[in-house]
Amino acid sequence: MSCRQCGSDLDRPGDYCLVCHTANADTVVVDCARDRATVTAIFEEDVRGARTITTTPESGDAEPIELRNFAGLIADEIHRKRPEDVHVAGDRTVVQALRGQVVRPLFRVGADDPVESVLADRSDEGLAVVERPPAAKISGAHSTLIGDRAGRAAVECAADHPHVKKVIPGPIETGGASGGQLRAKATRADRGGNVRLIVRQGSTVQENRVVTTADERTAGERIRADLNVALDEAGFGGE
Repeated sequence: MSCRQCGSDLDRPGDYCLVCHTANADTVVVDCARDRATVTAIFEEDVRGARTITTTPESGDAEPIELRNFAGLIADEIHRKRPEDVHVAGDRTVVQALRGQVVRPLFRVGADDPVESVLADRSDEGLAVVERPPAAKISGAHSTLIGDRAGRAAVECAADHPHVKKVIPGPIETGGASGGQLRAKATRADRGGNVRLIVRQGSTVQENRVVTTADERTAGERIRADLNVALDEAGFGGE
């Protein structure tokens, strides 16, 4: 494949051109399994190429090193493209390991067909991206979150989405019994593109308002779906 700007040969499709310093991929989609990951480079509406990276999963003391090395190979492939956006799907342990090695935010998408999902959502490219860390997006009159550290982790999981401006915790409603596994779910978007994050532990419920950069329901619904994918992958899925 040649560079779209200067025509220089590229080692791999979608690579950043080191001759004229031009990106040949604006988006990368990483579909992760525990033993392999397919990195797909996209420019505008076109798939420029895909490369599959494999590993042999280890167990015991050797697993952290093997997983880190696997994530490092994926991160190197992403870096070759210098993309504006990185979308990930699939195995949670691989995605978590990859987070520690990729500087840009990782945007989670559904695992059924992540490349097609990203291509279908290209209309959302105009949405503003919020670069603040998740903890800085949590604000409001109610600062207490149910579930202690688990509850905060669930709320920060939602706040980590690049199209989320802020999360405003609501009052905690207690119906009697508490404890048990904490669950979280984003509800249907309103006309302004904002959603509600319902966090539940036993009969204790907290409704949190999630303010997004969308300005209408359709884009808000896509963000809602992304949030529920992320919550599922983080172990908070359901309500």
